[in-house]
This record gives sequence, structure tokens and C-alpha cells, in this order.
Amino acid sequence: MAGGVASTARIITGAALIIVAGFAGFARGQLLQFEEMGFGVAVALILDATLIRLVILPGTLTLLGQRSWYLPRWLESLPHLQVESPQAPSTGHPGAAGAPSPV
Repeated sequence: MAGGVASTARIITGAALIIVAGFAGFARGQLLQFEEMGFGVAVALILDATLIRLVILPGTLTLLGQRSWYLPRWLESLPHLQVESPQAPSTGHPGAAGAPSPV
């Protein structure tokens, strides 16, 4: 959990600050609807990027442990899609491990 937060915190916070700056521009406008929307979205993004993603979500996942990943029985009937196999065979691509070199 700590590794995931540490590796993504800078990117998420930076993107949120850019979007907040954009919507703060709306909040400084002349139309009431845009002012309200800009202020609301800016505050929501600040709360999401700081309080929710850095404090509440990791704390909740830590407290719940494996129960965080509970799958209800009725969802078990959905098809199981697997993108990659556990031991992917060599593709023959020159950059792939174990593939013959092009020379």
C-alpha cells in the first residue's frame, strides 16, 4: 500500500493541481453558474487528491485487509478474463527473452 501511494502521489497531486488551477479560473469568472461549478470542482479535487487518496483510502484498505477484495457470489458467474498468462511463451520478437537474434 505504501509503495503504491509513494509511486503515484506526485503524479496524482500534480495532475489535480493543474485541474484545480483550471477550474479556479472558472470560479473567478463573471457568470454565476461557472463560478459555482469552478469552486465546487476545485474544492472536490483538492479533497480527493489529498484527504481521500492519501489518508482515507489507504487507511480503509489497511483496516479491511482481504475483505477489501471480497467478490459477491453472484458476480462469480461473470466470465474470467485473463490478459496475460502466468508464464508467457516467447513471442519470437527480437527484443523478447529467449528469442533468436536477428543476426
